[in-house]
Amino acid sequence: MTSRVAFVTGGTGGIGTAIVRELAGMGHKVATNYRNEEKAKAWQAELKKDGIDVALVKGDVTSPEDSARMIKEVEDKLGPVEILVNNAGITRDGTFHRMKTDQWTDVIDTNLNSVFNVTRPVIEGMRERKWGRIIQISSVNGLKGQYGQANYAAAKAGMHGFTISLARENARNGVTVNTISPGYIATDMVMAVPEEVRAKIVADIPTGRLGTPEEIAHGVSFLADERSGWITGSNLDINGGHHMGW
Repeated sequence: MTSRVAFVTGGTGGIGTAIVRELAGMGHKVATNYRNEEKAKAWQAELKKDGIDVALVKGDVTSPEDSARMIKEVEDKLGPVEILVNNAGITRDGTFHRMKTDQWTDVIDTNLNSVFNVTRPVIEGMRERKWGRIIQISSVNGLKGQYGQANYAAAKAGMHGFTISLARENARNGVTVNTISPGYIATDMVMAVPEEVRAKIVADIPTGRLGTPEEIAHGVSFLADERSGWITGSNLDINGGHHMGW
């Protein structure tokens, strides 16, 4: 397998960490961004204990200028970015009739505008080299909606439109663009929800359990693989059957 340079936004989170580990395990050179240096360094040290060396770059994905600088720093350290995983995301939940402007803009900036900001600096290089993998981490709630998440659902649904348009534009240049839509995953954030609320969520999942970050990471490794070059403009649902469509 050819070793590639992979950049994962939001790589220090629960799903992000699993993606970083998975791509590193495939032999790729992996980088991620951070905003809190102390936390990022501690995270990096934990991965080093398992023999995983991850390049860290400070950067704010909501800023086009900072994203461009961040990508340049990664490429100066490791080489051209060939695999991009747009994973950064936040929630600022609230019913729409009570939603504040900053709840909307913070989520749109971090979850959707960041996809433009980070992808734009790498796409031309991928086209020139005739190879690239771009993968968005969306959400089941971008497909079915969710009470109190008009901002989050809008951003995650927007990822799908971005994916299929970019896939059409770049297919002949050897660049695939796909989306993964996780269901409810047993991250620290979900596990912090009261047990009775989690029980109601699980009761609505046909497989009868929450997913794991590693299952999402496996989907990323599948789409990033050399043999996945004929898969583009697709959405991979990994949700335990919670939401089904065809």
